[in-house]
Amino acid sequence: MRNVYKITLFIGMLAFIISCKKSFLEILPKGRVIASKTSDYDLLLNNLDVIVITGSDGQVLPGDEVTVKEPAWSGASHRDKQLFKWDFNIYTPEEDARETLTPVKGLYLYNKIINEVMEATDGSEAIKKSLQAEAYAGRAWTYFLLINYYGKPYNPATAATDPGFPLMMKADINAGPHTRATVQEIYDLIVSDLTTAIPNLTQVGVPHRSRMSKAAAQGLLAKVYIFMGKYAEALPLLNESISNLSQSAVPTALYNLNTTNPGFPTAPNDQENVYAKVMTNGYLSGSQSLVFLTPEAEALYGATDMRRTRYLTNSFTFPNGLKLLRRGSTTVSFWGVRVPELHLFRAELLARKDDLAAAVAELEFFRNTRMPAADAKVPLPVQANKLALLQFIMEERIREFSVMGYRWFDMRRLSVDPLFGTINFVHKVYDANGAVKETFTLNNVNQFVFRIPPKILGENPQMKDNP
Repeated sequence: MRNVYKITLFIGMLAFIISCKKSFLEILPKGRVIASKTSDYDLLLNNLDVIVITGSDGQVLPGDEVTVKEPAWSGASHRDKQLFKWDFNIYTPEEDARETLTPVKGLYLYNKIINEVMEATDGSEAIKKSLQAEAYAGRAWTYFLLINYYGKPYNPATAATDPGFPLMMKADINAGPHTRATVQEIYDLIVSDLTTAIPNLTQVGVPHRSRMSKAAAQGLLAKVYIFMGKYAEALPLLNESISNLSQSAVPTALYNLNTTNPGFPTAPNDQENVYAKVMTNGYLSGSQSLVFLTPEAEALYGATDMRRTRYLTNSFTFPNGLKLLRRGSTTVSFWGVRVPELHLFRAELLARKDDLAAAVAELEFFRNTRMPAADAKVPLPVQANKLALLQFIMEERIREFSVMGYRWFDMRRLSVDPLFGTINFVHKVYDANGAVKETFTLNNVNQFVFRIPPKILGENPQMKDNP
C-alpha cells in the first residue's frame, strides 16, 4: 500500500469539503475534488474511504451465530438492541445512517473516476481503462453491500418491483431528491459494472491487496450470481478467479493453520485477502462484553480445529455451568474478496450441480488447511446427501467467518432458496445465571431489510421506506 499515505492533498481536500455537506446522507462532497492527471485518479483509488468501511458492523449482530448476555444486554445501545432483535428501525430522526456514510463517499469517488479518467491529461489508454475498470468493480462491490442492507433478498419473481437503493451514477453532490431503484436495477448495474471491468483489469500489476484485480472481480461477480441464484454462471468465474490467484504479484493463497500461525495480519499483509476491504468490528474485541458465539455455533468446531484453538479463546462461564466463547481478534474484519470464501463457494456450487464427489474434494482441500488431515474428512453420511452436504458447507462458513458479518448475508440468501425451505432464526438473551431470559425470532421476509433512516427520508420526501 505504498501510495496510501501519499495522497494528503486529495484526502485533505475531500475531508474538508465533506465536513461542509448538509444534504443527501450528509456525507457527499460539496464542490469538486480536482483531479486532472492519470496519476491523480490512481491515487483516489487508494483513498481510505474506499478501503476502511466504517459503520458496517451492523451486519454482525443479526447473524444467528451470535448471542448476548446480561448485564451487558441491558446496557447495550439502542442500535445494538434493535439489530439483535431484527427490528431494523435503528435510528432517530437526527442520526446519520452509519451503514451508508463511508460507502456513499466511495460511490462519489468511483463515479468520478469512471466518468473522468479517460479524459485525463497523461497516461496510456490501457492504464486509463484499467483505472476505470477498478472503479467500475469498486462501485459494484459497494452497491452489493448497500442492496444487502436495504433491499429484500434477490428473488427473480419480485426483484423488478422490490425497492432497493438510489442509483447514483455521477459525482454530483447537487443531485436529488433521490428515489429508490428496484432490487433488479441495482443487481443489473452490479453485473454490468463487473462484466465491463473484468476484461480491462490486470492480475499481476495490482500494487497491493486493496486494489481490484481480475481474480477479485471474477470472484465478486461469481458471488453476486450466487446471491441471484444463477449458479451455472457463477462456477466458471470461480474457477478462473482461483486459477488467477497464482499470477498475483503479492502472495495470495490460503494459510495452512496447521503449520503457520498468521495471528491477526493487517489488510495489506493478509495473504488470504484477494481484495481487502476493512470493516470496523468492535464485536470482535476481546474486551467487549456483549457478543458471544451461541453454544450451537461453538459445537460446530471440532476439538482440533485450529480456528477454535486460536481464535475462540475468550470465554465466560455462568453459575449454571453454561460456557460462552468469544471470537478474539483485532477490531476489524476483512470481507472484500477472500480466498477462503472462493473455495467454499466452489464447493457449494459443485454440490448444487450434483457433483458431490468434487464438492467433497474441494471442501476437504480447504479443511486440510484448518485442522489435521485425519479430522478434515467430510463425514460419510454427509458426502452422499446433497442437502446434508450443502448444510455442512454452510456450517463450514460459520466456522470460518463467525462474528465477522458474513452469516447475516447467508441467512438472507438462504431465506429465498427453495432447497432450504422455510427457515426460522432465533436469538437468545441469557440472564446472569445462564438461563434464557428472552428470545427473538426472525421468520418474516420484511425482517431481512434495514429501514430507511428517518433523516434520509426527511431529505428525500419521494423515497419510500421498507415495511
